[in-house]
Amino acid sequence: MTTSGAQQQAAGVTSRGLWWWGRWRSVVLDAGLAVVSALECALEGVRFADTAVLPVPVGVVFGLLAGAVLLVRRRWPFAVVLVSIAITPAEMGYLMGLVGLYTLAASEAPRRIIGALAGMSLVGTLIVAFVRTRQNVVDTNFDSARWYVPVVAVLMSVGLTAPPVLFGLYVGARRRLMESLRERADSLEQELSLLADRAEQRAEWARTEERTRIAREMHDVVAHRVSLMVVHAAALQAVALKDPQKAVKNAALVGDMGRQALTELREMLGVLRAGEQVAARKAVAGQRPAGADGAAGANGSAEEFSPAVPLAAVARAAAAAAAAAAEDGPGMGDIEALVGQSRETGMVVELSVQGESRPYAPEVEQTAYRVVQEALTNVLKHAAGAKVMVRLAHRESEIAMQVENGPSDGGAQDAGLPSGGNGLVGMRERVTALGGVFVSGETDAGGFRVSAVLPDRTPAAEAGRASA
Repeated sequence: MTTSGAQQQAAGVTSRGLWWWGRWRSVVLDAGLAVVSALECALEGVRFADTAVLPVPVGVVFGLLAGAVLLVRRRWPFAVVLVSIAITPAEMGYLMGLVGLYTLAASEAPRRIIGALAGMSLVGTLIVAFVRTRQNVVDTNFDSARWYVPVVAVLMSVGLTAPPVLFGLYVGARRRLMESLRERADSLEQELSLLADRAEQRAEWARTEERTRIAREMHDVVAHRVSLMVVHAAALQAVALKDPQKAVKNAALVGDMGRQALTELREMLGVLRAGEQVAARKAVAGQRPAGADGAAGANGSAEEFSPAVPLAAVARAAAAAAAAAAEDGPGMGDIEALVGQSRETGMVVELSVQGESRPYAPEVEQTAYRVVQEALTNVLKHAAGAKVMVRLAHRESEIAMQVENGPSDGGAQDAGLPSGGNGLVGMRERVTALGGVFVSGETDAGGFRVSAVLPDRTPAAEAGRASA
């Protein structure tokens, strides 16, 4: 703080006003009212001095001091009203009484105190008006009815008391309403800011989930297909000179698997490209109208009013891309062909199916396929020559799968395939995302077992069914 700032603070001066005044124009207004009130009371003090048989300067000074009390009306409105009530018998301080009652009624004072002081002012003004009106009637010999003096006194007292009190109550109520609306606007602004942050977090979460899904898909497609291609290429190299026919067959298999891998990658990239186009269109179109779909609710409100609408559009497009990829991806019907491809590499694979097969949700079928695919790929990488048992069980409300291999054949040649260490993690993520259970670990016989149980419906489908 600078020296001048410290001096101003010590003197009670702020950047907005002086002492209890919030703005400088309030200082000017109250000072002007105090000067006018002091002059009025000083003039009325001359008459008071004549009536009370006092020196005129005494009455003038008394009026000046009494009228100047109006300067503190914002700080101590009670004092201003009490002073105006006290000098009412002297027939001075009319302006101070009006302004004081208005300020008191517009303040945050309790209603009972406002009513008590207003009643005291009304009674004091009524008595003075009654006495003065009666004296005027007597002094002028005015022939009036008996009701004339009381009616005039009541009208004068009510006219000097009721209007400032009522107007002050109105201004105070309006001021409190404006403050309430301002606070509500601030709270709404904070709430909208929180909603925007939440929408951005949801969009970031959606992008992270989409990146994770893409990584899983790439891993499943590339790891399995390329692993088979490497195995067949090694076999092709081994039999190229000894058995040309078998070499031709292996070369054809390598080509087929490469084309299948390219096809799956192309389909995946096509879905992602379509999702990006949808997100771009939503971002250009701006916010979506309220009630555009049946899911309008708290989340919809956040997206409609928040500045993160393009991010939310990206999240929705990512979810749509994931759903489209699940529908276009492999399913339960492709597991038998998958087992056949593994057999062609020389693996001993048995397939056992229990229960009656039925259609499942696309996400469930694709997850089941990917679990079996990744388990067979791991056997090919880490347990070459081991016997593999693939079991599928169609149950009432779920589907179970298990891939178990025996101990590795020590005499089998290692294919030399690299391992990223994410196969089991990806399978677990896929299964748990659908509300299933995933277990993996070594067996007592020295092999490895992968087990998964999936519900026959996704959690989203179950929620939709419950709401319907």
